[in-house]
Amino acid sequence: MAGGIGSRFWPSSRTARPKQFIDILGTGQSLMQMTWERARRFSTPEQILVLTNQRYEQLVADHLPDILAANILTEPSRNNTAPCIAYAAFKLYQQDPEAIMVILPSDHLILKEDQYEQKIRIAADFVAGNDALLTLGIQPTRPDTGYGYIQFERSTDNDEVLPVHSFKEKPDLATAQSYLNSGAYLWNAGIFIWKARDVINGFKQHQPELYELFQSGMNFYNTHKETEFIEAHYSSAPKISIDYALMEKADNVYTVPADIGWSDLGTWASLWDVKDKDDQQNVLISTERVLLNDTTGCIISKDSEKLAVIDGLSDYIVIDQKDVLLIYPKSKEQQLKNIIARIEQEGEANRYL
Repeated sequence: MAGGIGSRFWPSSRTARPKQFIDILGTGQSLMQMTWERARRFSTPEQILVLTNQRYEQLVADHLPDILAANILTEPSRNNTAPCIAYAAFKLYQQDPEAIMVILPSDHLILKEDQYEQKIRIAADFVAGNDALLTLGIQPTRPDTGYGYIQFERSTDNDEVLPVHSFKEKPDLATAQSYLNSGAYLWNAGIFIWKARDVINGFKQHQPELYELFQSGMNFYNTHKETEFIEAHYSSAPKISIDYALMEKADNVYTVPADIGWSDLGTWASLWDVKDKDDQQNVLISTERVLLNDTTGCIISKDSEKLAVIDGLSDYIVIDQKDVLLIYPKSKEQQLKNIIARIEQEGEANRYL
C-alpha cells in the first residue's frame, strides 16, 4: 500500500513526494524500495502488486524498476485502506481464490529482517490451512499512546499464532501502561496476512456495500476493462480503514507476535528513536559537512553539499530543504500540523506542501 500523502515528515516529504518515496534514513534507498526488497524474500516481482494514488504511478515505476507496469494499481480517489485491500483481493481472487495475500504498508521501518521473514512465513502457513484473518502484532517496548493495541488470548496448542480477543484504539498513557503491564497486548502494525477468499468473505459479512461494489467487477479484473471499471466505481466505495471495516468485527482474527524492530515512522521523533546516534545522541541523516558543538538529542537532515554549523541546540528537529528550513523542538512536533494548516490558509500550499 503506497497511497500516503506525505504530511508526517514535512518538509522532507510533500504531497508530490510522500514519505514512502524519500530516503528518510539516509541509506540510499527509499522506504518503498526497502519494503520491496523485504517482499522479495517471499515473493517474486510478478507476485507483488503496489496500490497507489494515480498521481504517484510514475514515482512507483521510477523507484521500482523491476515491477511490472500491470502490477501498479492506481486509485482514482483516496478512500482509506479497506477499499484498497478489497480491490487487490478481488483481483487476486479472480485468478486464484486460495491466493495468500500479505498486506504491507510501504512506509514502515523493519530492522530485524530475518525475524520478519520468519514471522511472515509462519503466518502464511497458518492462513493456508485455516479460515483466518491474521495480523502481525508487535511486542510493545513502552506505553505508547500513538498506536492501536491488539488484545490476544493465550493458546495452549500454538504459541506462535494466537486468537485475537479485541482491538483497542489509541489509549491514554495510564491505559497504555496497564496494557504493557498485563503482557496481553501487542501493537497493531497494519501488516495483514490472509487468503483472498477469506478476506472477501469477511467483507461480504461485515461490509456488504463494499463487497457488492467490488463483486460487480468480477468479470473485468485482469482484463483490459479493469481500469475502466475502477475509474467508474472506486470513488463511490465507503471511506473506511480495514481495522474499522473488518478486523474489529470479525471473529476469525489471529495474531503472530513479532519482535522485528518495527516502527511506522509516524514522526521525526520516532525516527530519532530507531536511528543510530552520535556520542551526543544526535541523529544525523547526512554526516557530511556537519560541525556540531554543545548540541545534543537533535535530528539533523540537510543537503550533503551544504556546511551546517550548529552550537548550543538541544532536542530540536533541523531539516534543511531547498525551499524550507525547519528548526523546531522535538517536544512540540505534534504542533507542526498547525503550521501546515497555517501555510494552507495563507495560500502557500502549492509551494511548500
